Amino acid sequence: DATEETQDLCDQVKPQVEKKTGKNYKDYKAIIYRNQVVAGTNFLIKVHVGGEDYIHLIIFRDLPCNGGKVSLTKVKDHQTEDLVPF
Repeated sequence: DATEETQDLCDQVKPQVEKKTGKNYKDYKAIIYRNQVVAGTNFLIKVHVGGEDYIHLIIFRDLPCNGGKVSLTKVKDHQTEDLVPF
């Protein structure tokens, strides 16, 4: 299940997500996530954006020693409840 940290990551990249999808999201709530530790951390997050519509985000957070920068890697809209890598 998503945590406050996961929601915070989503909130940090929301402007980029809205720009890439061409939509403004009133509902924007992280539901579940997976992460992978690399030279930082990749997060695959399912976000509920209203009704039965979901988007999937891949967000990268750099290591704290490298500044801890958060960046949006990919976004995929019109998703279902399943969380699958893309």
